[in-house]
Amino acid sequence: MTTAIPKWSLSGDWFDVCKCNIPCPCAFAQTPSYGDCDGVLAYHIKKGLYGDVSLDGLNVLALADFKGNIWAGNTKANMAVFFDETANEEQRESLDMIFTGKAGGFMAEFAKLVGEVRGVEFAPIKIKVAEDLSQWSAEIPGKVMAKAEALTGPMTPSGKRVQSLNLPGSEVGPGTVATWGIAVADEVNAPNVRYQWKRTGRSSKYIPFNWSGP
Repeated sequence: MTTAIPKWSLSGDWFDVCKCNIPCPCAFAQTPSYGDCDGVLAYHIKKGLYGDVSLDGLNVLALADFKGNIWAGNTKANMAVFFDETANEEQRESLDMIFTGKAGGFMAEFAKLVGEVRGVEFAPIKIKVAEDLSQWSAEIPGKVMAKAEALTGPMTPSGKRVQSLNLPGSEVGPGTVATWGIAVADEVNAPNVRYQWKRTGRSSKYIPFNWSGP
């Protein structure tokens, strides 16, 4: 017998750091700067409920790569997923249902862009986002260090952020506001899932997410 999927909702912080130049063309549904893209995708759940299971405060991190325009429908991304090791058994099952798209909602659409899943692991994930969006970071000790600072320049008013509305390639769904940043750390050492790189100065963006399902 198939278990009915309960009503669920998630809201929180999402950001990436990637291989592309600033701003990442993928966010505009274009071909990546170098023809292919790889990067870190970080999710911090501020408020989350899957049925009666609370997901408040949990983190998810993914490593991904693809070639060509991911939004054009002729390529798929490889991905490795890390779930928060502090999650209990019920929370782990809930995170898996949502982030693999099995529970419907936006992630069911996003899952259609994924080809090979190179691994699913539980890890200690630290995610920090400054309230004023001046910086954001994610870390899995010994495996991932991703940190960005808000993009600014001579024509950006003090304290203001460089933002885009309604990105055609938003990774968290439609109707979003993206805040652009520049990566000051982008290091991945996860050979077991075939991801390794070290660079700085490339694109990053922060977008809040708000999903529900099924």
